[in-house]
Amino acid sequence: MSLAAGTALHDVHEVGRDAIDDYRTKGHTVLRGLASQSEIDAYLPAISDATFRIRGDERPLAERDTYGKAFIQSMNLWTIDDTVRRFVFARRFARVAAELMGVSGVRLYHDQALFKEPGGGLTPWHQDQVYWPLDTDNTITMWMPLVDVPSDVGSVEFVSGSHRSGDLGGTAIGDDSQRFFNRLIAEQRYTTQSYAPMRAGDATFHSGWTLHGAPANETQTMRCVMTIIYFADGTRVGALDNPMREDDARQWLGSRRTGELADGPLNPLLWSV
Repeated sequence: MSLAAGTALHDVHEVGRDAIDDYRTKGHTVLRGLASQSEIDAYLPAISDATFRIRGDERPLAERDTYGKAFIQSMNLWTIDDTVRRFVFARRFARVAAELMGVSGVRLYHDQALFKEPGGGLTPWHQDQVYWPLDTDNTITMWMPLVDVPSDVGSVEFVSGSHRSGDLGGTAIGDDSQRFFNRLIAEQRYTTQSYAPMRAGDATFHSGWTLHGAPANETQTMRCVMTIIYFADGTRVGALDNPMREDDARQWLGSRRTGELADGPLNPLLWSV
């Protein structure tokens, strides 16, 4: 399908008060129908093609570790495909991110496709922001399925209220983080929530500190998901206090250093008032 004017994704999608309250209270929310089926149909081929063009690990599932079994992960697709760029730069999505956080503008951190293969394993519990050298709590990820996601395909699951505690002290995503956070969830009596089933074009949004994961994909359907990570305009680079954050600063922030504005060439302003 060609990208007609109707797929520009620049119009306003109204964000209800309930979604804003949920996001700020629980650290996550869902917006149903943020993109239409026709819009998803227009963008999915390009996103899928770019995902597989730059995928890393191509070994069979059985030969990968827990993280490798979780999904095919391809990042910054917008830099290799103009159609994907239009999706990632969508003002509709960016404005929702800004309104949920209550900020006047948002920049791109990076996009990533997360395709959970048939038979793919669980996505271990983790917090995204332990990787991000950003001196702000105003970070948010849009998680949008590009295919319908029934409950048994591995939809994202959130730990409500976990964002309010900042860094919960877990290790990098993997078997150890799954064990650590399973214990923490039980000890702190956290509640978990999934928005499955989801339709293509629905979208969840979660804070960078919100603990989340996903179950295994027990079906024969590829779970095609596109994510976009935003942060508040005006944010500065935070502490580069571990190798993961050093690497992220190099990859996504143009090697900006602590205290400098996070406005590298890969961090365009996607929406502002």
